Formats: sequence, structure tokens, C-alpha cells
Amino acid sequence: MSNGGYKIRNKEGIHFITFAVVNWVDVFTRKEYRDTVLDSIRYCQEAKGLVLYCWCLMSNHIHLVISAKENNTSDILRDFKKFTSKQIIQAIKEHPQESRREWMLHIFETAAEHNSRNKTYQFWQQDNQPKEIFSKTFAMQKLAYIHNNPVMAGIVDKAEDYVYSSARDYYGTGKGLLDIEII
Repeated sequence: MSNGGYKIRNKEGIHFITFAVVNWVDVFTRKEYRDTVLDSIRYCQEAKGLVLYCWCLMSNHIHLVISAKENNTSDILRDFKKFTSKQIIQAIKEHPQESRREWMLHIFETAAEHNSRNKTYQFWQQDNQPKEIFSKTFAMQKLAYIHNNPVMAGIVDKAEDYVYSSARDYYGTGKGLLDIEII
């Protein structure tokens, strides 16, 4: 899997990962598409050994702090991206109220034409931008950055009010939508 020159070098490490929809298309404005991502993360946790420490799903990208029990983080991410891209593309095609269908599919089709790894559509950008969490200070910086994404975007006033992140787990205001391990 090409990741723009960034690689997960320490397979035992915890990594901050970001990946985005091609052309930053705001796909995750629909609950159905967000649920596909969350269900896939849950599956990766249960069946593939993904360990999730922190996350935030925005309208066109996702931030994760993760590791893997079997040190196979790259494999899990590859499978996750492949599965979610197929599921979301199919959902876009079948969603009866998807007014952006033709526009989005055209963007994903055009992106695939420029990437020999994809046949018909490319949903996710190639680059995961993995950064190893090398210190407690760096971990806290990444957690704050991730949890403040919706605040900076003007979606919520307080990070813990955003449902599609692990902020409420960290702020002690409730249980988030995904199981996490606190750093």
C-alpha cells in the first residue's frame, strides 16, 4: 500500500493516522456512511486486533490513534480502507435520496483513472500520514488536536459534545460510540 512515503516502521508502536476522502469530498454528512466506518472499526477491533485509543470522524476525513495486537496495523488499515470504500460507494449508488450521487461517483472514478491500484473508483486518498506516538507529550498534543477538530470546524462548542469522536470518553462525560483504550 502506497502511503506517500510515510510508513509504519515500528509495528509495535502506537500511531496517529489520518486519512481523507479523495478531493476532500464531504461524504460523511450522511449517518449511513458514518455508520459504515464505525461498524468497520468495530469489526477490525473484534476480528483483527485493532486497538483504538482515540478517534474523530469528520465530514471528509478520519483521525485515529491506533496500534494492533498482532503488529499488523498496515494490514488492518489496508483492509479497512478497501472494505469501507466498496461499502460506501455501493451505498452512494443505492441511496434513494443521494442528490450528490453522480457528482461524487464522477470524482471517485476520475481519481481511480490516476491510480493503477484502483479499477473503477478510488474513495480514500492513498496517504495515511502515520506518525508514531513517541512520548506522552506528543500523545497529548495529538489527542487535543483530534478532539478539537469539530470545535475548530465550528460544529460544536465543546469537544465532548461531538458524538463521532472519543472526546466524551476522555472528558468523562459519557461513553463514546466506539470502545477505546485510554492513553
